Parts: sequence; C-alpha cells; structure tokens
Amino acid sequence: MPTNAERNLDLIRRFWSDLYAHRFDKIAAYFTADAEYDDVPIPAAKVIGPAAIVRKLEIGLGRVPRHVHHEHRMLADDTTVMTEHTEDWCFADDHVVALPFVSVQVVDAGRIRLWRDYSNIDTLLSAAPQWWLDHIMSAWNQDQS
Repeated sequence: MPTNAERNLDLIRRFWSDLYAHRFDKIAAYFTADAEYDDVPIPAAKVIGPAAIVRKLEIGLGRVPRHVHHEHRMLADDTTVMTEHTEDWCFADDHVVALPFVSVQVVDAGRIRLWRDYSNIDTLLSAAPQWWLDHIMSAWNQDQS
C-alpha cells in the first residue's frame, strides 16, 4: 500500500504532466475549492480557487507553443511536495528560455491546497518576446477591471 508521501508525489507528477502538455481542461480538478497559487516573485499575481488558477495558467502558458519540463528532484512527506525543476519556454524553435525554480505544493485529501513557485522571474521576463509580454499584461489588466 502506498504511503501518503508516495501518493502526493504521484499526484504532483500527474499535475506537471498535464500542465506542461497544456491540458488546461484537466487542471482545475487538481485543486481544492479554496486553493491558492502564489507566484512568489509577483505578489500581485496571487490567485485563489481552481478557476482563477486555470485562468492564470492559460494566460501565461496558453499562447506559448511548447513547454518542456525538466524535473531535477522531488521531495515529499505526508502533506507537502517540493519540486526543483526547470521549464523551457519554447516561444519559437530558435527562442527558448530556461527558467529554473522550486515549487512547493501542500496537498489536502488528494488535492492541491497551496502552490508556491520561487524563481528569479526576471530570467523569463527579460528574455521573453514582446508579443508575449504584451499578451500577459493585456490579459491581466482585463481580469483586474
């Protein structure tokens, strides 16, 4: 019988797989009703609830043709999973930005209740194409009004 830590690792691995395959229709089911996603370097971008989390992910990831996920290591206990990983943001074949970061996810009854990402977000923002920066700013401003 798997331990809670093993179940949590399996949950988060499935989540990463769906996220990086851009299967946004499956993402909300991973979260509790009051789940919080906190992209720590951007405090104003914190969102609450599955619908808001999916919306934020679709804004950021949806127009990027491809993401490649490199899992370096994962650690888990009965409630928390920590992932050290790198995302390759493939804006075009000749424009790939590697963003290393750490994610912390707290799991409650088989769903993610808290997700925090820790990165140097300037690594991505300073190398991303202008069309993507314009898109996320426009979408963010529409959501705030």
